[in-house]
Amino acid sequence: MTEPAQSPLTIRHLGLCEYGHCFAAMKAFNEQRDETTGDEIWFLEHQPVFTQGQAGKDEYILSPGAIPVVQSDRGGHVTYHGPGQITAYILVDLKRLKIGVRDLVSLIEQALVDTLGYWNISASPRREAPGVYVDSGEKIASLGLRIRKGRSYHGLNFNVAMDMAPWDCINPCGLGVAMTQLQDLVDRPPGIEQVTEKLAQCLIAGLGYNEYSIGSGDTALNKSVERDNYEH
Repeated sequence: MTEPAQSPLTIRHLGLCEYGHCFAAMKAFNEQRDETTGDEIWFLEHQPVFTQGQAGKDEYILSPGAIPVVQSDRGGHVTYHGPGQITAYILVDLKRLKIGVRDLVSLIEQALVDTLGYWNISASPRREAPGVYVDSGEKIASLGLRIRKGRSYHGLNFNVAMDMAPWDCINPCGLGVAMTQLQDLVDRPPGIEQVTEKLAQCLIAGLGYNEYSIGSGDTALNKSVERDNYEH
């Protein structure tokens, strides 16, 4: 756990979002922020989309069908986003938090492990392949970050209660690993809102925050994109 952060943290719940809109808003937020800008975590679900990271290879996209494939500037290979999957975008100032990139990756992974542990699911990260894996070997959460000017954007994808069929259309992260989700590992699956709340608590604690505020989702997205368009 990091030392308690001194700047404000804002949590935003954005609902179901189109990927391109959020991608543009994240980049705009990161470009516009300065040393006085508070950190934020955006929680959302995406409409179905495959995203290709900077290390992505075309051969890992097997048969996308009607689901769009979008190039992203995050790290990693191809992954899938869809309803029923928690996406959390981690928009933090690493220098102010006094952490490195590896520290950030580790605390995100630990937050996922702790969240799964709350439902008695044993899981762990793999240093050679960022993400979180249940004990039987399946991957349940993926990570992909971009650090620019010492600040992060993008974040994590956590499979909770989604249509798993699109995962068969790609080689997830180029690992050839099977994917799973929380609802298939418990007798009484929790709602995605409950899982999001637990994950938020774990991320907030991992980042060293004792307090946070809930901000508007739509306002943040619209302002970030509108301001970026105006300034460019």
